[in-house]
Amino acid sequence: MARHPGVARSVVVIGLGRFGAALALELERSGTEVLGIDIDAAAVSALSGDLTQVVEADAALEETATEVRLTDFDRVVVAIGGHIVASCLASAIALGHGLDVWAKAISEPHARILTKLGVKHVVFPERDMGHRVAHRVRGGMLDYVQFSDDYAIVMVPVPAGLVDVPLGESSTPARHEVAVVAVTDVSGRFVQATPRTVPGEGARMIVSGGVRQVERFTALASRGTTRRRSER
Repeated sequence: MARHPGVARSVVVIGLGRFGAALALELERSGTEVLGIDIDAAAVSALSGDLTQVVEADAALEETATEVRLTDFDRVVVAIGGHIVASCLASAIALGHGLDVWAKAISEPHARILTKLGVKHVVFPERDMGHRVAHRVRGGMLDYVQFSDDYAIVMVPVPAGLVDVPLGESSTPARHEVAVVAVTDVSGRFVQATPRTVPGEGARMIVSGGVRQVERFTALASRGTTRRRSER
């Protein structure tokens, strides 16, 4: 039976290209034990000393799983992008050992194969980042995370109409069908929003809701920011 730990304390990252290396380094910085595996000696050398352990090996071979004691780890991330066969073989081997596998896909057919193999977490790093950046490029949003086709969380400047007004006394969020999750305080740190929260001038807020709803609210925030700048 596959293991699905709430928080992974140890992760194997297979494929140390740009995505795999960035992921492995971030996991290591967060306190996670990371084993990096790549068939390319240069990729392994580049991360030597930065990860818990780095191994030059072919993760598409069953013997590699035994040699690195793959089953000692909580999760496996298959970050191989350019070689679909190697990606699928490495994923199948990890799944065969009952591990929780996350895998990078470079195309829809690649994703379908991974899904049919049993990978429950298929990610498209470039596509997902493209979506995220596109919303920021349009203007207004400071950050954007979409969880499904119809739900997102955004970070935006506080609209002018909400500055110095307790959230519980404003009808603006409800009118736009969004919820204010958090607001920055005077120190710039985010704190959980309550009806008593009073957003200050220049503050940021995190808002959740339907994709169209948060986009409309973002337009309101953007107009408010433009107006405040023009008044200075």
